Amino acid sequence: MAKSATDLMQEILFSTVLDSIVALKDAANGLPNPLLRELNSIHPNTTFADLPKEVQGAIATNVRSAFTRLLKEGYSVAPQGAVEPRRAPTTGTPPTNRPRGGGGGERRPPRNGGPGPKRGPGSAPGSKPPRRP
Repeated sequence: MAKSATDLMQEILFSTVLDSIVALKDAANGLPNPLLRELNSIHPNTTFADLPKEVQGAIATNVRSAFTRLLKEGYSVAPQGAVEPRRAPTTGTPPTNRPRGGGGGERRPPRNGGPGPKRGPGSAPGSKPPRRP
């Protein structure tokens, strides 16, 4: 059974985080003080270049393997404008949320008092139409 994209991405991200933690430990040479110093240097504004070389290498490797894994699982990976999105085939029935009819005819006057439909002579808004003889 094929995995959903969500499950696959969760596995990829979990693996990347674990590999990055191991790379941080390797950068500290197994010593607690340098490891703590490396962890404390990471904050929300940390850039890729600010990370230790070991962590940069782990992230680069994981990104390459993530794209390969997505392709092996059958997902398409391309730049946003390169591939036209697929559309569901139409069955010939009109959508249910679209108003039916030609849409022609006179429109209602806007509620904000703007210009509405043209009226005949002698008629004011709210008055009755003149009687016919």
